[in-house]
Amino acid sequence: MNTTSQPSTADRAFNLSTWLVDRHVEEGRGDVVAIRCGGESHTYRDVLDHVERVATGLRAIGVRSEERVAMVMLDSVEFIATFLGALRIGAIPLLTNPLLPGRDLGVIIADSRARVLVISHERAASLDDIRAGASEIEHVITSDGWADFTASDEDGAAYDTWIDSPGFWLCTSGTTGMPKLAMHTHGDVKATFDTYATQVLGITANDRCFSVGPMFHAYGLGNSLTFPFAAGASTILEPTRPPTPQLVADIVTTEKPTLFFCIPTFLAALTNSDLPDDTFASVRYGVSAAESLPAETFTRFLERFGVTILDGIGSTEMLHIFVSNTPDAHRPGTTGRAVPGYEARVVDPDGNDVADDEPGQLVMRGESSASGYWCRSAQSRATFEGEWTRTGDLYTRSADGFLTYLGRSDDMLRVGGEWVSPAEVEGTLIEHASVLEAAVVGERDSSDIVRPIAFVIAAPGATVDDEELTAWCRDRLAGYKRPKRYEIVTELPKTATGKIQRYKLRR
Repeated sequence: MNTTSQPSTADRAFNLSTWLVDRHVEEGRGDVVAIRCGGESHTYRDVLDHVERVATGLRAIGVRSEERVAMVMLDSVEFIATFLGALRIGAIPLLTNPLLPGRDLGVIIADSRARVLVISHERAASLDDIRAGASEIEHVITSDGWADFTASDEDGAAYDTWIDSPGFWLCTSGTTGMPKLAMHTHGDVKATFDTYATQVLGITANDRCFSVGPMFHAYGLGNSLTFPFAAGASTILEPTRPPTPQLVADIVTTEKPTLFFCIPTFLAALTNSDLPDDTFASVRYGVSAAESLPAETFTRFLERFGVTILDGIGSTEMLHIFVSNTPDAHRPGTTGRAVPGYEARVVDPDGNDVADDEPGQLVMRGESSASGYWCRSAQSRATFEGEWTRTGDLYTRSADGFLTYLGRSDDMLRVGGEWVSPAEVEGTLIEHASVLEAAVVGERDSSDIVRPIAFVIAAPGATVDDEELTAWCRDRLAGYKRPKRYEIVTELPKTATGKIQRYKLRR
């Protein structure tokens, strides 16, 4: 007989929406600016009003607790109000990539069984394709019909959710095909704030956060919404997708963020632009995630703009960054060490810890782990093993705990009986002055032997020479690791969060 005491309902009571917004108003911070968007300011009191209006609108059309509300929305005040308004009534906001084709969005939304869709008016042209794929949608709200939707006199009070109540669903990044829906609770956000945001970033109410990564993804959601709102800080939103270096520079110089969240490929683009060297003078720390940050990109950005970039790794399944370099301990070319509050292991296929500096799969333990994938039982069992979550990333771990990324498990190449890390080869190529970006995949030759090949984007004003790169790699890489040929391209296929879709390159 199990006699372990369980926490009472009162002890479990927690609503993410009220924690992020109401408590600031109740504690006298209602006039603090929560959002800067399009040159306009919105205080926490303004945001609470928006959120309550969305809550009443959703109740008026019959949305009940734990029903899904699909969101196809660009970063905006309406995005935040919809996300928090749905959480407020105990419903489950489903965040999707608004730039996906309507047919793909229809498949995702149909998978979620959502009856309600909220969509930015800029994406309304995709509605017919979405509805063709998601026949259960009964209500569509567009951001240009906001006034009518939020005019209901229904009750805007918060629903009595618990810390482990179903909260929101996120789509996995789609680096290998159709996304899965990772299910997070109301309490998962607080776990990421208490760990990474507090203990690595040291975020305070005085910070101003600006993220190149969009809010529909786990990384951008923390950067632009949950971290600043949890701290009572300010967020800077920009709906334009994809952003350009000049647009980002204009926002940074005008809005003066103190925390700047980005991805490696865009950091490289900023470094190779003609922006003034003092563009990021207001920024106390930069953050990079989504892909591994090459040491060369870290060094170039620091030398050019004077800002230290804290590289880390997070995932949709774990919600935000769980391994990171820190202000006091950063080692370029590594992903850092486990964030306080998380535990990292590097294991072999049988789940045994590997020796220092030996490759293995990274598995993580932490309170922000998703409860599983919606209607994907086999995949849930393969990823979530008790308290541990398999990341699918291959790493080595140094004796002092620094983790170095090798690639995704299915990206590693077996060449001549030896393992090749695409990340290592890509990092070597990026060190060459003519290379802006690189992606390495395997290709079978006429003898059915896998050989590395590299897709390369030239740096601005530079010309890539195959023979130069061959000589460059000869001095730095073992023979089996060197690319056997180069494809010079103008862009690489990526997810909206900057992850390279290598499966498309393999085709």
